[in-house]
Amino acid sequence: MVVLRALAVVAGSAVVVWTLLSAVRAVILPRGEVVALSRAVFVTLRRVFGLVARPARSYEARDRAMAMYAPVALLALAGSWVVLVTLGFTFVYWGLGVEPLRQAFTESGSSLLTLGFVKPTDLPTTIAAFVEATIGLGLIALLISYLPSIYSAFQRREQAVVLLETRAGAPPDPAVMIKRAHTLARLDLLHETFVQWEVVFADIEETHTSQPSLPFFRSPATGRSWVTASGCVLDSAALMMSVVNQPVDPNAALCLRAGFLSLRRIADYFQIPYDPDPDPDDPISIDRAEFDEVYEDLASFGVPVRPDRERAWRDFQGWRVNYDLPLLGLAGLTMAPYAKWSSDRSVNLALPRVRAALRLRWAKSVDG
Repeated sequence: MVVLRALAVVAGSAVVVWTLLSAVRAVILPRGEVVALSRAVFVTLRRVFGLVARPARSYEARDRAMAMYAPVALLALAGSWVVLVTLGFTFVYWGLGVEPLRQAFTESGSSLLTLGFVKPTDLPTTIAAFVEATIGLGLIALLISYLPSIYSAFQRREQAVVLLETRAGAPPDPAVMIKRAHTLARLDLLHETFVQWEVVFADIEETHTSQPSLPFFRSPATGRSWVTASGCVLDSAALMMSVVNQPVDPNAALCLRAGFLSLRRIADYFQIPYDPDPDPDDPISIDRAEFDEVYEDLASFGVPVRPDRERAWRDFQGWRVNYDLPLLGLAGLTMAPYAKWSSDRSVNLALPRVRAALRLRWAKSVDG
């Protein structure tokens, strides 16, 4: 019996330490580590909310359902910390001689929540109660400090998304973005957007991997999304680099690189498959007919386009291939609203058979 109680203390302590390390890695550690506990909570609730939202007949209804996902998941994560610490200390108290197990559970809950209605009977249980109460206060402090940082990052992201709407329309469209700049006879205005979004992409990469609940916080307006806004900016930069006949803007190239690195890093965290070293000639989700339609639309609007359409297509394809699958995968994961060339083709990307087909397509393109 002594051995069993000793094992209970060790096992309970291990559960508590593991839970605390999970909380620290999820909240304090400034890097995008995959935390098993956080992942289990978010993945489980993502499936639940997906099942709830799927029968909805309109996107607005699905959006309302999914809007609650990230806040509920955060509360569930905090709740999982409390439950695991309580259970861990339940075994510790039982191992220290508190009987029956129900009484050990009551003493654990009283200590963690600092209720104080159960008085420890000896020195070991008193020390355990003090330690557990300190942990409980620490978890509350962690959560209180965590929420402002999340909402600060959320506000920065949404400000960039809202400002983009004045330039690219709603839903954001790369062709509209270029045509509006041309209407003002200021295609150079896009330079400012590319400079701004290079910073936005860097911020998104850091915050959306170190705080993995952020990608699922939805925009206040139903038709907005950080994913579709990102896709619009990247496609606009790619079109400016490949189609529009004017001196190359180096900031467009820098924005493209910052953008696809950011999306790839977030895709890595959520295990979204993509080719990390694609060939410029690899197939992309946009077909030639869709590209030609935009090319002709820009030309008919008076935007100066490059005369060699074939070369323009190859150049655009070479840029798009770097972020094509991360963009589509994130659009599907976050259930983003409809937008051209991003969420309009992301519905089934997460299915295993689709992933297998994509990997086969990459293999064929490389072998060919």
